[in-house]
Amino acid sequence: MRFAPGALRPVRRGRQIFDYDACMQKRVRWGVLGAAAIAVRKVIPAMQKGEWSEVAAIASRERGRAEEAARALSIPRACGSYEELLADPSIEAVYIPLPNQLHVPWIIRAAEAGKHVLCEKPLGMNADEARSLLAVRDRAGVKIGEAFMVRCHPQWLRVFELIASGRIGKLRSVQGFFSYSNLDPANIRNRVEAGGGALMDIGCYLIQASRYMFQQEPSRAIGLIDRDPEMKIDRLTSAILDFPSGQAIFTCSTQLVLHQRLQFFGAKGRIEMEVPVNAPNDRPARIFIDDGRDLLGGGVTTESFPICDQYTLQGDAFSRAIRDGAEVPVSIEDGIKNMAAVDAVFRSAATGRWEML
Repeated sequence: MRFAPGALRPVRRGRQIFDYDACMQKRVRWGVLGAAAIAVRKVIPAMQKGEWSEVAAIASRERGRAEEAARALSIPRACGSYEELLADPSIEAVYIPLPNQLHVPWIIRAAEAGKHVLCEKPLGMNADEARSLLAVRDRAGVKIGEAFMVRCHPQWLRVFELIASGRIGKLRSVQGFFSYSNLDPANIRNRVEAGGGALMDIGCYLIQASRYMFQQEPSRAIGLIDRDPEMKIDRLTSAILDFPSGQAIFTCSTQLVLHQRLQFFGAKGRIEMEVPVNAPNDRPARIFIDDGRDLLGGGVTTESFPICDQYTLQGDAFSRAIRDGAEVPVSIEDGIKNMAAVDAVFRSAATGRWEML
């Protein structure tokens, strides 16, 4: 029997007939391990707006904190420990916004509890840690992904499309800058033992951008790091990644003025992303396409994108991957490769020479 596109497809299971498309559209029940600021301020509210995601529980090591977040966000269940949430058979997937050094341990525990896992970036403290997750995923039979939400935003997909189509000619150079100011020594991003610092927090986005747009892996990297004399984290990091088709150059800092930009250069043109990472959810995102006819912007055209929330898109994309068996937006394999570049930049800053990936 043939079905028209979009038609409901009945599926027989035993003596019952199920509406296949209705089943596919069932929301995934999510639990959140931790009441981190990014979770309660950005990710959870965004996922609650999705068509495929339902945030059903939140856990904290302090039950009162979990209960407070649950009340504020209308989450049905608050758990006083991560273990309590993972023991809930109704929870299908978990989102992990914990400090970086806790990512791999809790990904493993969640996967072994039979939960699909979306974990904040970076996936691990280094590539070897991230690589250990491959066996866990395969053994547990669950999906595990890294939360580079930018990969779900229409502006990133459009830039990828423009580059792949040859709009600017062959991509030869990527230039990125990402900075903000955070001088609080108590902040988790300023603790070395927790994987803090500019490269792990924000430089990883610039590496992700170059790898994604080149559709290649860098062969070597060179980096220069300035560390905070008291907190010891890298407060200013610059690097060059050498790709088969070109080069990527970036600077990131946690002690400079708030700013971010990404530019992609080819022989025929240039593409600039206005706000590449923290794209606004209350106004259109914009990219600028320059054909290079002059230096005063005479050849620049602007493309705007409908207002959206990339965290909503990320949650729904991951939930749909669970429902239909597709690949998650950013896989463990991708996370390992990104961390390999991060590791190489750290090594290079220590040795003062090019480091192979």
